[in-house]
Amino acid sequence: MSTMQVEVVSNEENIYSGEASFVVVPTLEGELGIYPRHEPIMSLVRPGALRLRVPDQKEEILVAVSGGVLEVQPDKITLLADVAVRSEEMDLQRAEEAKKVAESNIHDAKDDATLAKAHIALAAAIAQLKTLDYLRNRK
Repeated sequence: MSTMQVEVVSNEENIYSGEASFVVVPTLEGELGIYPRHEPIMSLVRPGALRLRVPDQKEEILVAVSGGVLEVQPDKITLLADVAVRSEEMDLQRAEEAKKVAESNIHDAKDDATLAKAHIALAAAIAQLKTLDYLRNRK
């Protein structure tokens, strides 16, 4: 089986580093499916579920990403995510509450810095909700 090296890094931590046989990334142009030996590309990432198919694992690895930059090389994928959260660390009620708070903060923002932070928080909450929705629909 052919594999590629995958690195997923957020502002806070290294989320995943290892091999994958297939990766699905939510990009601004739509979901991008990547197999080993893919043509080199760069793309912006939108909020959604990053899916990794790892050799010898039955279940996909799911990571909610809120945005960032994707670089694809024939033998390596690097995703620099603004915010990334592993699926096992997500909670539906927390994500819904975070979305409400972020939307309220956007509405009440008094300056650009506060508004930018609220938009980042909203993107992170949306990414988690999309990932949780994918998990719910998959079962």
